[in-house]
Amino acid sequence: MTSDDVVLRRADDSDARPAADTWLRSFAAALPTVRCAHDAADVRDWFAHVLVPQYETWVAVTGSEVVGVMVINGGEMKQLYLDPAWRGRRLGDRFMSLAKEQRPEGLALWTFQVNEPAHRFYERHGFIAVERTDGTRNDEHEPDVRYVWQPPPAP
Repeated sequence: MTSDDVVLRRADDSDARPAADTWLRSFAAALPTVRCAHDAADVRDWFAHVLVPQYETWVAVTGSEVVGVMVINGGEMKQLYLDPAWRGRRLGDRFMSLAKEQRPEGLALWTFQVNEPAHRFYERHGFIAVERTDGTRNDEHEPDVRYVWQPPPAP
C-alpha cells in the first residue's frame, strides 16, 4: 500500500484514541532519547478533550487504521506524527502540502533539536530555523528549535 491509498481527512471524536496511539508509537520511535512528559492515558485524554474537539486535527487513514496525525492551531503546526511503518512513504509530504493549502499565509512549528530527521524534512519543505531554546518552555524540558515557512512572494 502506498501513501496514495491513504485518505487525509478532518478528525472526528472517534479518531481521538487511534490518533493518540499513533502519536505515542511515533514519539517512542522517532524520539527514543526524549522523555515523554505525559503517560499514555494523559495523551489519550489530551487528544479526546483538547486536540480533536478544539484544534484543526487531520488524520491519515488506511482502511480503518489511523497512520498519521497533524494538528494546526492558527498559524502554528502543533503536531505532525506518522506511524513508524509509514515514515519515508511520502505521507508526511502529503500532510505538508495540506498544511500549506490550509495556511497559505505561512506556518510556524517547534521540533526538538535532537530530531534531525524532522529538521531535514521541514527544511526540504522550505521551513527556516529562526530560534533555538534550552527547552525550559516545553513539557519535556528538551532543547527545541522553531521553524517558519513563508510562501514565496507573488510575482
